[in-house]
Amino acid sequence: MQIGEYRYIAQEKVIFGRPAAEVVAQQANARGASRVFIVSGRSLSHETDVVTNIAAALGERFAGLFDECEEHTPRESVIALVRRLRETGADLVVTIGGGTPIDTVKVALLCLEVGVETEKDLDNWHVRVNADGSRFVPSVPMGKVRQIAVPTTLSGAEFSDLGGCTDRAAGVKQGFTAPGVCPVVVVLDPAVTVHTPEKLWLSTGVRAVDHAVEAICSINAQPLTDACGLEALRRFAKALPLTRNDPANLDARLDCQLGVWLAAGSINRVDYGASHGMGHVLGGAYGTPHGITSCILLPGVLAFNHAATAAQQTRIAEALGASDAPEGVRALIASLGLPTRLRDVLPDKSRFPELAQKSLANQWVRTNPVRIDTVDDALQVLEACW
Repeated sequence: MQIGEYRYIAQEKVIFGRPAAEVVAQQANARGASRVFIVSGRSLSHETDVVTNIAAALGERFAGLFDECEEHTPRESVIALVRRLRETGADLVVTIGGGTPIDTVKVALLCLEVGVETEKDLDNWHVRVNADGSRFVPSVPMGKVRQIAVPTTLSGAEFSDLGGCTDRAAGVKQGFTAPGVCPVVVVLDPAVTVHTPEKLWLSTGVRAVDHAVEAICSINAQPLTDACGLEALRRFAKALPLTRNDPANLDARLDCQLGVWLAAGSINRVDYGASHGMGHVLGGAYGTPHGITSCILLPGVLAFNHAATAAQQTRIAEALGASDAPEGVRALIASLGLPTRLRDVLPDKSRFPELAQKSLANQWVRTNPVRIDTVDDALQVLEACW
């Protein structure tokens, strides 16, 4: 008999197909917020009117802007945001952008709740892997300050209560989770995504494919995430290439956003595998964007895991309209003009031993369908992806 458990997060609404500025203003009013702080990236705030339009819609509620988010969410930028939120007395955060600003806000909201003041304080609050491979998750109460997310990429960060943050000194990316850090409202407006650079849009789309695939292949897969993941793959197989060929196609862009919603319901709800886990390691060691890590790891990880996930891979291949899951995923990635192997982005294999060693401390490497318990195991995965 199948057994399992699915955990719902503290997210109230997903609103799609309506102008973001209009929806954000309505939701801020409905929540009684009076000090609404906006977080975004520099290019979005300096080179487009998306941020200024939302700030204008908020009117007197607008309390300030932080646009200093950095890729991979370094501790420094999180603490800088925490200080701004405290200074302004923010009672609601509106996050506009991709996984970087959304994760920056997630970790900052955790910091507000538990009183973190310095980068060193974060050592006490990240998810850790014990020597036996089990997971330690610090307990954090529900937060008082929440966020509304207006995503502009396909990373899916808006649909989880797990945020990644990089300790640059150690060269590792760590996970932080708490019940109140997920966006309370998500606003899917395809019109704000047209400013997203093509490579970022498409590669984060592959990241969403990775969410779906590794959820379906998970060691604790769920009926809900299986069904949603397969429908997400069907949408991505059609809509992602359409957005590359016609970037102004808002229907296709919204279809991709809806695919993300379907796929991301598995984030921090089921255990992923080595594509996600080693992607975190590559991000910390090389600064490789997570969309790209999915491109270069997922096909090889699928091949490595075939013996343990053959039935799941058959369903994945069917959803993609392919005969083989690893090659179907690789073909989709290649059709988007993106790299498909480690050798496409790494200069050589010289750092494989280091990457393999670091990967054993990652929670999702240790829950890969084919167990990875030793450096030699991890090296086999890297070789499969090379």
